[in-house]
Amino acid sequence: MAHASGMHSLEFKLPDLGEGLTEAEIVRWLVEVGDLVTIDQPVVEVETAKAMVEVPCPYGGVVTARFGEEGTELPVGAPLITVAVGEKPAAATGDTGTGGSGNVLVGYGTSEAPARRRRVRQERPLSGASATAGQAGAGAVNGRAEATAAPVDAQAAGAAATVNGQAGGLATEDGPVPVISPLVRRLARQNGLDLRELTGSGPDGLILRADVEYALRAAGRGATAAPTAEPHPPVPQAPSPAPVPGSPAAAAPAEIRTPLKGIRGAVADKLARSRREIPDATCWVDADATELMRARTAMNAAGGPKISLLALLARICTAALARFPELNATVDAEAREIVRFGHVHLGFAAQTDRGLVVPVVRDAHARDAESLTAEFARLTEAGRTGTLTPGELTGGTFTLNNYGVFGVDGSTPIINHPEAAMLGVGRIVPKPWVHEGELAVRQVVQLSLTFDHRVCDGGVAGGFLRYVADCVEQPAVLLRTL
Repeated sequence: MAHASGMHSLEFKLPDLGEGLTEAEIVRWLVEVGDLVTIDQPVVEVETAKAMVEVPCPYGGVVTARFGEEGTELPVGAPLITVAVGEKPAAATGDTGTGGSGNVLVGYGTSEAPARRRRVRQERPLSGASATAGQAGAGAVNGRAEATAAPVDAQAAGAAATVNGQAGGLATEDGPVPVISPLVRRLARQNGLDLRELTGSGPDGLILRADVEYALRAAGRGATAAPTAEPHPPVPQAPSPAPVPGSPAAAAPAEIRTPLKGIRGAVADKLARSRREIPDATCWVDADATELMRARTAMNAAGGPKISLLALLARICTAALARFPELNATVDAEAREIVRFGHVHLGFAAQTDRGLVVPVVRDAHARDAESLTAEFARLTEAGRTGTLTPGELTGGTFTLNNYGVFGVDGSTPIINHPEAAMLGVGRIVPKPWVHEGELAVRQVVQLSLTFDHRVCDGGVAGGFLRYVADCVEQPAVLLRTL
């Protein structure tokens, strides 16, 4: 691999992301071979068993190789990229020397915003022989991932000093189109949009994401502009005839195999371990939630931030755990000890497009209903966008599972190992109910408690669930603990 004088390559490996994680799956590359990167600039988005994480590179320079395609699973310590660095790369806005920052995750350490990166144009080979000589062979990473490397030659590496300075001005007809980021270039490529037909609204004609999105919307409205040129335009295909019943084409596939990895694999492992190690039992009770719903309506009518039902249930949980602390515990099997916690880190089950996650509200026992509502909303949104950190998904001492949002009445949930109990809440629906000696239609909910029988007997579990039901039926009971 040839580089300009004073340039040498550093290999950046997949770092230890913490929480005992040993591997991660590449979700999306944020840089391309030939891009100029600065210290602590995110270069790849990976999915661990707990969260989506952007991994920053501790080196500044030119990307000369990437290892692993999107969807590839890499172990910790496997190479991610190689970066050609020099003693004083002039292209970066800050100090991007050979030394790295030592940071692992975005948001820790260096706070300077990374400089806008541009693609370093690689010289085109003049002959087939030189083109072949300039290609890097694919290398295996632990027998699974292959390098998608394309070496940067001496002229390209030397050109890194003038990229951010825009010494070359706008791209020529044969050069790369100036785009604000590889993500915008990829968006255009995925939608068959030729960037050469766009006029960028950024500085010096730089194409922004808004420019690409506007062009795509215009194309969707059937704009009269010239059709987008594509290197390989799709060929329209006639609709396939419907398969004849009884023919092989009409037969369903024999089986479909889906790898247990990422969040799905982590959930499977944790649930299986819970079933193996925890002798759980479940008790349940129906409760009249009419007064709780009226209390919430009155709170929200008084002005101020709206209070969620989940926050009220969480407040009831923390009050019940103060009365029955045996359930806010875990079992240390090796030491044969029950460990009881003095704080309540409340987990809550949240279903997302990426699977089931259980974010944790720290010190829930010290929060009021408004604070709980805000934290539930923040963690739920982070779960939906895949931005929960490993720290926000671990350390829970008790879990609240509101499966009523799925339209079901009851369940026997599996305990979130290594916790000792989980409260389940079904849907709240109008039902006939005897109220003050008369039959009436009331808002009824089913509550269930699954608990580790090693930490307590049925009397404690029943007492906890009865107290929760009493608070649901008569919220004024909570006033004794405020």
